Parts: sequence; C-alpha cells; structure tokens
Amino acid sequence: MQVNPYLFFNGNCEEALNYYQKALGARIEAKMPYGDGPAEMPMPADWKTKIMHARITIDGEVLMASDATPGDYKAPQGISVALAVEDPADAERRFKALAEGGTVRMPFGPTFFSNGFGMCVDKFGIPWMVNSPKEGM
Repeated sequence: MQVNPYLFFNGNCEEALNYYQKALGARIEAKMPYGDGPAEMPMPADWKTKIMHARITIDGEVLMASDATPGDYKAPQGISVALAVEDPADAERRFKALAEGGTVRMPFGPTFFSNGFGMCVDKFGIPWMVNSPKEGM
C-alpha cells in the first residue's frame, strides 16, 4: 500500500508543478488535462488545458495534483506537506524556495527537535513544513 498527498489547485496546477520542478527538483511523471477526458464530461471550454490529474515525484516520493473543478476549490486547512531533508543547508534552500511569494508561518531555524525547521504556505496556497531532523528523531 502507498499513501500519497493529493493537492488541489485553483486553476494554477500546471504553474505550481513547474515551480516545484524548479524549486524542489520535482519530476513531473504524468499530466492529463481535462481536455483529454471523455467528450461527454461537462466542463467549461476554457478548462480544457487545466490539469485533471498529475503525478510528480520529489526525491522519489509521490505527490499527485489537479485543478479543482470550477467552483469546488477550497484552500487547504488542517494539513501540510512535510519534507524531511537530511542536509540542513538543503532544507533551508528548499524552504526559502517554497516560501518565495508565499507566507512564512514559522521561519526556518534550529529547534529542540531539528537541525532546521520551518513552516510556510507557498504562493499557490499549499502549506509546507520543511524539517532537517536531528539524529534519532
């Protein structure tokens, strides 16, 4: 069994995936626009290029994503995508990339449990926690 986060975007999924590719080294493995769905599937004409389903990997870990159907998008609440990054300098670099244009909820820095930890919401509305755990944590 595999458990994967599935992220919903407000019409900017492709932009977010391309940003994660640049900022995190993500690899886009699959991307299907709504226009590739069945002809009888109801959708606004301007949504044909929006993303119905995508799969990316970040250092081998899977995230899936899509553009929420029109009128169905809700900002994420009660969740964060957590990145565990061994090297504190690399963790801080990734945190800064995710926080760029977004909102920092907790600045990146050492904590009692971590060599470096920070929380942010990226410019696409996705909450992230980046952690470089101390040995044994």
